Amino acid sequence: MTTSTTQATRSRQIELASRPDGMPTTSNFQLKTAELSPIGEGEFLVKNHWMSVDPYMRGRMKEGKSYVPPFQIGEPLEGGCVGEVVESRHPKFEAGTMVLGNLGWREYWKSDGAGVVMIDAQRAPAQAYLGVLGMTGMTAWVGLNKIAKLKPGSTVFVSAASGAVGSIVCQLAKAKDCRVIGSAGSPDKIDWLREQTGVDAVINYKQTDDLAGALAQHAPDGVDVYFDNVGGDHLEAAIEVMNDFGCCVECGMISTYNATEPPAAPRNLFKVIAKRLRMQGFIVRDHMDAQDEFVQEMASLIEAKKVVWEETVSEGIEQAPQAFIGLFEGENLGKQLVHIV
Repeated sequence: MTTSTTQATRSRQIELASRPDGMPTTSNFQLKTAELSPIGEGEFLVKNHWMSVDPYMRGRMKEGKSYVPPFQIGEPLEGGCVGEVVESRHPKFEAGTMVLGNLGWREYWKSDGAGVVMIDAQRAPAQAYLGVLGMTGMTAWVGLNKIAKLKPGSTVFVSAASGAVGSIVCQLAKAKDCRVIGSAGSPDKIDWLREQTGVDAVINYKQTDDLAGALAQHAPDGVDVYFDNVGGDHLEAAIEVMNDFGCCVECGMISTYNATEPPAAPRNLFKVIAKRLRMQGFIVRDHMDAQDEFVQEMASLIEAKKVVWEETVSEGIEQAPQAFIGLFEGENLGKQLVHIV
């Protein structure tokens, strides 16, 4: 069944008002209303229900060459989203279909189907496809399985362990019978990690002035794999405690995203040579050929109750800028989402 209309659609959207200098502020964003022309033949209209805000988006707010183009001033931002097809002139995407796309930060969007994936909202909550069953979960899975080539019984250190990616990394590593040490910055996050994910130890990085020493205490036999979401002093501490031939999986460096000067750490990179360490950065989009394998394994772990997840939800598209800023202030536990009502 397809539906169509000749009516234009008014859609509120969050646009980039200016490029941040350091930490983003709400003044870098503006809420505007756009008018979408009626859908044409072979197109469909989606009403967003959920959108994701993620640290990597900070890099797209800068001008310069990167693996994804920068956001443009005066244009809506982009990001993962889940919504419902509400009008269609497309043979495959019928009205009522739930879809995953990349045009978040707005209420409505049109598509011809390119890059849009149908999802099964009966298998898991729709927003889970932005988290544990989406790019977030796949990032954790790829980092451990394709980059680190994680072996059972390894010792794994995870920074930003209570975050969207880090919390899944912890649980995937535990599912492989690894010793897992996490880093987090508040008592409630530490409690959640201990009670829900089964990690072996958690370091409150805000309450130690010797991160390497604290890590060494919890990893007396050294660290085999460091899953890096933070960079800076966390990367320095990991290098200090890594075993020979260990692997640093470079997923993110949130400690540097808003820096106005180059970070001082890590100051011990020379040890990468002596310890014969492997450091590899990765972009999950380079591994989409493994998506079916990831979904099958992750779905099995969820069914076996070996993976749980948390969501921090902000209500209303107008809350998206503050939800994004909150990522850098440690306000979220697990995946930060915006519910577009």
